Amino acid sequence: MHLAHLSLADFRSYSEVELPLDRGVTALVGPNGQGKTNLVEAIGYLATLGSHRVAADAPLVRSGAERAVVRGTVFRDGRSLLLEIEINPGKANRARVNKSPVTRPREVVGLLRSVLFAPEDLALVKGDPSERRRFLDDLLVSRTPRLAAVRADYDRVLKQRNALLKTAGLARRSGGPDLRTLDVWDMHLSKAGGELLAARLELVDAVRPLVDKAYAAVARGSTPVSIEYACSLGPDVDLTADREVLAAALGAALAGVRSEELDRGVTLVGPHRDELALKLNDLPARGYASHGESWSLALALRLGSYDLLCADGGEPVLILDDVFAELDVDRRERLAELVAPAEQVLITAAVAADVPDVLAGARYDVMDGRVRHVR
Repeated sequence: MHLAHLSLADFRSYSEVELPLDRGVTALVGPNGQGKTNLVEAIGYLATLGSHRVAADAPLVRSGAERAVVRGTVFRDGRSLLLEIEINPGKANRARVNKSPVTRPREVVGLLRSVLFAPEDLALVKGDPSERRRFLDDLLVSRTPRLAAVRADYDRVLKQRNALLKTAGLARRSGGPDLRTLDVWDMHLSKAGGELLAARLELVDAVRPLVDKAYAAVARGSTPVSIEYACSLGPDVDLTADREVLAAALGAALAGVRSEELDRGVTLVGPHRDELALKLNDLPARGYASHGESWSLALALRLGSYDLLCADGGEPVLILDDVFAELDVDRRERLAELVAPAEQVLITAAVAADVPDVLAGARYDVMDGRVRHVR
């Protein structure tokens, strides 16, 4: 799989840009603030319908424009696909495949696969648990696109349930609420939560050895790394069980904390409260890992994700956004050797010297919002 062409209209700083691409390595070189990351952000959005930099769509649309359009020509399985996403802040986004509209934009997820490593990924190690939950769920959807609907259902039900808890808590303090509606939302949350939890647990088991291998390769001679899923349902829950058993366990946990939830007006157990525990030498990476170890671990999570998607079939586009400047010489060379065999690698760098020689390939200079082919 590779991206053969990227076309943008009113995306970020670009009123219009056409970027032909090929297999192998492509470097986008230019000073910071010139639009390099905007290009790879657009590729990530085409693959995942999300940005690695912002949560909302509005910043993706060029100032003064009503909408942005991202188009990409993808070659996979011996055929060409034209993907198009129209970003409409405050309205429904639209998507097309080979110029034909799809019912929901999320139907294009998985047609282009990408793994993007960027400076923001340091939050995977040093940030809040929400960063690591998002990492898991984004990888889940990339690997199994149908889980986008499960993830959306869980988020929707959770929002509705939290709103009901707030009103029910107020009603309890003023005379007693009718909790039958809450029972219904408990059932829906347990069903979606059980499926999401089962998928996350299977994913962690699958990616764990790949992250171990990647970390050992990037941070040669460093302390051992481990990743484990920390479940909010308690230590007695069998995490090897199927989704129906996990759904029942979530339902029981919700019943057990209902009184406290009514007091606080928020759902206290479920996948939204879980954590991906990262450890170095049996110590929590958050708080104990050095800056270099944190970078290596964040990078290992992305490289492990890349290897997992490759094993599933359909090698993803590998994107390294301003990564090499943050690494010491040894880690830089090891990373370059690891990614060089990939079918398609896109690199951004402030100066050409930041790109290791082993990754020599096509190069574009990016300056003042213009993209110029150099070699």
